[in-house]
Amino acid sequence: MQPELLRNLIAADMLAVDAMIRRRLESDVVLVRQIAEYIIAGGGKRLRPALVFLAAGATGYRGEHHVELAAVVEFIHTATLLHDDVVDESELRRGRRTANAEFGNAASVLVGDFLYSRAFQMMVAVRSMRVMAVLADATNAIAEGEVLQLLNAHNFAVTEAAYLEVIRRKTAKLFEAAAQLGAILGEASAELERGLARYGMHLGTAFQLIDDVLDYSGDAAHTGKNLGDDLKEGKPTLPLIHVMQRGSPEEAALVRSAIEHGGREDFRAVLDAIHSTGALDYARSKAKEEARLACEAIVALPNSSFRDSLLELSAFAVERDY
Repeated sequence: MQPELLRNLIAADMLAVDAMIRRRLESDVVLVRQIAEYIIAGGGKRLRPALVFLAAGATGYRGEHHVELAAVVEFIHTATLLHDDVVDESELRRGRRTANAEFGNAASVLVGDFLYSRAFQMMVAVRSMRVMAVLADATNAIAEGEVLQLLNAHNFAVTEAAYLEVIRRKTAKLFEAAAQLGAILGEASAELERGLARYGMHLGTAFQLIDDVLDYSGDAAHTGKNLGDDLKEGKPTLPLIHVMQRGSPEEAALVRSAIEHGGREDFRAVLDAIHSTGALDYARSKAKEEARLACEAIVALPNSSFRDSLLELSAFAVERDY
């Protein structure tokens, strides 16, 4: 799933966070347990917990709180997925029916709220105002990003800059927080902490840009979602924005109409326009630039296997096919 060096380096930590997640999902409300377990059992790359572990290791942390904070970050991420799938009316994630398709929208939203509140209970236990400030700010930024994305739905006038702003808030902010939390635990210098935060932000941006590419080029068996879901939901992602900027008047008009009306009816024609304008290569090049900036941001980190894994992770983010 992830690069081999990374897998081996933090294998014990990843097992510990899985155990922590299951332990912290305990609730005497049966439906809460049932839905939360359904979501967690669905898998996922666990990239955000991995970032906490790698940043903590790279800055010399050798305590226990990194497992708790990695679980907190994963709970916040999972809560956003639950809410996202309701908003987007998604039916498939990671190759399985979404929780909202399986249990209904109301239950999914409320269990998302449970995961948010459980995450805040856990972060309080770490007894660090710095940690709480980073996670509170990140959660707020994510919520703003989700609202921005909702406002941008079916809006073909969204610019590349406006779209990147949504990514920074909605996706990259939690990557940024995860890396920064590891640095805080490791009591890193202000310079190293800022560098790791920037690393996370650029990595998260690269990761989302490749997700955008895979929505028009991936294999559903690998990506775990239906090809063309972004188009169906009227999301003006970077490949579509590029077609509207660089395509012929006919191609631009086709994409504008597809975004405005949603659905997959024009998917094949839109895909042809994406390929003819080199939109996927353009989005990939933007992702590679973000990955390069991520690597630059941690140049001051001392040499270690953790630093090597952070560099390897930035390469994985743009080379993956799922």
